[in-house]
Amino acid sequence: MEEAALCRVVIMRLHHYDNLGTARFVTFSCYRRQFLLMDDRRRMVFLDELGQARLKYGFAILGYVVMPSHVHLVLLPQGPTEIGKVVGEIKSKSARRIGANISLEGQQDRVMAKIKRDGEDRFVFWQRRCYDHNCRSIETVREKINYCHINPVRAGLVGDPADWVWSSYRWYAGYGDCVLEIDGLEL
Repeated sequence: MEEAALCRVVIMRLHHYDNLGTARFVTFSCYRRQFLLMDDRRRMVFLDELGQARLKYGFAILGYVVMPSHVHLVLLPQGPTEIGKVVGEIKSKSARRIGANISLEGQQDRVMAKIKRDGEDRFVFWQRRCYDHNCRSIETVREKINYCHINPVRAGLVGDPADWVWSSYRWYAGYGDCVLEIDGLEL
């Protein structure tokens, strides 16, 4: 089977298992894993939309990291929540805001990919899907939060997780200058 066709088949089989009462580790990427989140303003837009979604849907944010090409989140839904729809809304709203800012700067065609979708030319910022994993134990939740925190170190962006302000590490370490307050978990 051709690789592109195989990818489409695999993508169609992705399922989200919602409403299990567990924390969720969610990962999604910028379009074609491009480094579209290098700009602090774009990161702030994303985190602002994440914070607004938390208020709207009532989920807890246990951990996060915003990397140059992707995002990892550890969320705890409160009650029935379709995580795919929530993530879709966060991505949609953040992409529109980021796209509007880029357009004002005259950079949209160089930063965002132009594709044809539903017969129309569109600029895209995020990949269409997300990966999510149900954390069935507190140990798994801790592991995923720690994974978020060490990710910038492993990527060579910083030598110490405290130096990457775009994660929940600084909140857990007790720093007062956190970009996004989280709901936390005793580590």
